[in-house]
Amino acid sequence: MISRRAALGLIGSGISTFAIGRASAADYPARPVRWIVGYPPGGATDIIARLIGQRLSEKLGQQFVIENKPGAGNNIGTEAAINAEPDGYTVLLVNPANYINASLYANLKFNFVRDVAPVASFNRVPNVMTVNKDVPAKNVAEFIEYVKANPGKVNMASSGNGTSVHLSGEMFMSMTGCKMQHVPYRGAAPAITDMLGGQVQVIFDNMPSIIQHIRSGSLRALGVTTTERSSQLPDVPAIAETVKGYEASALFGMGAPKNTPKELIAKLNTEINAVLAEPDMRKRLVELGGDALIQTPDAFGNDIKAETDKWKKVVEFAGLKVE
Repeated sequence: MISRRAALGLIGSGISTFAIGRASAADYPARPVRWIVGYPPGGATDIIARLIGQRLSEKLGQQFVIENKPGAGNNIGTEAAINAEPDGYTVLLVNPANYINASLYANLKFNFVRDVAPVASFNRVPNVMTVNKDVPAKNVAEFIEYVKANPGKVNMASSGNGTSVHLSGEMFMSMTGCKMQHVPYRGAAPAITDMLGGQVQVIFDNMPSIIQHIRSGSLRALGVTTTERSSQLPDVPAIAETVKGYEASALFGMGAPKNTPKELIAKLNTEINAVLAEPDMRKRLVELGGDALIQTPDAFGNDIKAETDKWKKVVEFAGLKVE
């Protein structure tokens, strides 16, 4: 850490503050970095953070320590990260809840788009529109016809109110005119159990938790929520092939408190992008459901704004609000 007196002396001798910033970035990180994840250990969000955090620790010589801070739909962890010292030693796992909660929660103490500094994107993961075997529809168009021909008889499961699984289905209803009964569960596991049992007919679940049931043939995939097909399910169409403009993927990345020095953000972005380009990492991310997404902090920031605007429309359509 350079002292104020030393800094003034350097400035007086013609060395710019930009050079000082570059020097501090060259030495960064000089101690462990706290990486806040707003969910318990073991879920898809936590797995991505630990996977990338391990490689950053190896490359940069300091531990990226995952700190799980679950609660309030991801908001407790987000608030802790946003209010941390903007010194590069606290970062946040950015995930779909951050974009959704901006309009879902009425009394947040922060504005995510305003208060987070985008660092780097990781990947986009599709949800999968999946039906049980009793549903006769074999594709998205047939499913739309089936729902409209059977009003009030199709139950849509989700892993909870306000999740990307729930809102992917709400977006589908808003864009197709289909009316389904939403049945929220406490997580994906019980929802899938009832899908297999026929109590509910459709779910727009995260790929990692549903794909084994699709591959075994116990459930039938009709479409993925990304604009293009997934390499994990190459024979399953994108919903957008039938419902033009539909897109409901889960975008993951890293953020930091606003006012974190741009030199440190730039260094993290460069190192993360190098990790994402590694063949083993690319393969692992594909196994988790989405290709690596390598881009600049500004591009990730634009994506955060676009995701927030997109989910706001869905939240408003569904009439959802959490006090």
